[in-house]
Amino acid sequence: MKAVLGLEDGTYVVGEGFGREGVTLGELVFATPYTGYEEALTDPSYKGQILLFTYPLIGNYGVNPESFQSDGIKAEGLVVREKCAHPSHPRYKMSLDEFLWREGVSGIAEVDTRMLTIKTRRHGTMRSALIVGSDDGEKACELARGMEMDHKLIEKVTCRQPYEIKGNGPRIVVMDFGVKRNIVNSLARRRVNVIVVPASTSYQAVMDYRPDAILLSNGPGDPQDARNGIEVARQAAGNLPLFGICLGHQIIGLAMGANTYKLKFGHRGANQPVIDLVEKKVYITSQNHGYAVDPQSVGGTGLEVTQANANDGTVEAMKNDKMRIMSVQYHPEACPGPRDTNWLFDLIVKKAGESHA
Repeated sequence: MKAVLGLEDGTYVVGEGFGREGVTLGELVFATPYTGYEEALTDPSYKGQILLFTYPLIGNYGVNPESFQSDGIKAEGLVVREKCAHPSHPRYKMSLDEFLWREGVSGIAEVDTRMLTIKTRRHGTMRSALIVGSDDGEKACELARGMEMDHKLIEKVTCRQPYEIKGNGPRIVVMDFGVKRNIVNSLARRRVNVIVVPASTSYQAVMDYRPDAILLSNGPGDPQDARNGIEVARQAAGNLPLFGICLGHQIIGLAMGANTYKLKFGHRGANQPVIDLVEKKVYITSQNHGYAVDPQSVGGTGLEVTQANANDGTVEAMKNDKMRIMSVQYHPEACPGPRDTNWLFDLIVKKAGESHA
């Protein structure tokens, strides 16, 4: 089956379609991990985006639902150089092709992903259109140019109702802007009482759970669209421990008076080096974000930048010890990626425990 991917600048590539037949719109973004395509496809932070993997062979170990980071695929579409039709792994339940077909998601293979990645790095993230069942490149580019950015992505991935994972430790409320399962699991494994609430939950409703700490999760899109989350963080700051991961990190920045901006092509992969400015250590981290906190705007907010990206200097972590605030731009829970910073969950639980005491 023919397929075509068109970009807003007029570039298009024709390849082999798989998954759902039809039209898919989204920002084309690239991710660099060698493994972890199951986790990446089901990461809610990819909502609104067509995901391109730079690693050339995808699907070789199949798909296992135990690796999912949500209830299904959240990326709008998939672009790969080569799709493995016959995976080999003792735990696999279905092929990549079957996975996309079951989820009703479109994919394209046999295209020059290296060229598309280089173009994105040079010119920035672009709107794109994927048509499976056609090779009309001009039509795909026209659709890409007409695409409007979605400012309600968080509403599409947050939980509909609160839920609780009981434990015998402190109570941590997780505001779900598109939380990955392994963030929740990382807390639950430490036997804390985890309460996950929708992104629209008010500050008073959060406090009705009598939390010992609040964790603002990862999620898709522009952090300035998370208006309720910003307000909750603003009111919570200084009243109880407040933590943020990825989008939650940006939300804390905005709540404290800093600014955010869109990166040229973002950080998406499992090998981003982060320098700890206090301990003089380097961590290799898993990341997935297209926005960042403006370091020039942090002064005067009460926040201290404690970690920076070794490649481009972007803000990777902030804190305010007096107000018990801590946030990181990367994913300490990994999945996929290195576990260098998994210890941060121990610190979160410790701080929540001190508040509980």
